[in-house]
Amino acid sequence: MKDITKKYSNGEVTIVWKPATCIHSTICWKHATGLPEVFNPMEKPWIKPEASTTEKIIEQVKKCPSGALSFYLNDQAEENKETIAESIVEVTPNGPLLVYGNITVKDKDGNETHKNKVTAFCRCGASSNKPYCDGTHRKIEFKG
Repeated sequence: MKDITKKYSNGEVTIVWKPATCIHSTICWKHATGLPEVFNPMEKPWIKPEASTTEKIIEQVKKCPSGALSFYLNDQAEENKETIAESIVEVTPNGPLLVYGNITVKDKDGNETHKNKVTAFCRCGASSNKPYCDGTHRKIEFKG
């Protein structure tokens, strides 16, 4: 999958979205857990940061389980720093393996990618973006 990064700003905060990392958890947009006035996959663009406050956007983006959504404040340099975090591995029910912390992923050709915050790895075996989860577990109704 192509490594695309999209950015959306309200002037104070910029939301960074990496579609290849997204596991389609729906946490960002569902009414029970999300901020649907900002995140609406039925519209284009699907992210509208001008529809809410910077504080609410930051709070919501921090809930993203895959790290596909991140942010930076526009009056500060874009964050490329590693997150200082304990390494934690979490198995999500019927979903990906989430790895929190700073890690290096080496692909079959020996290429290394540095990840920080949260990385979602495929557990179902059906992702088209292996070793990362692409949300296919929901389509195939993976149980595990």
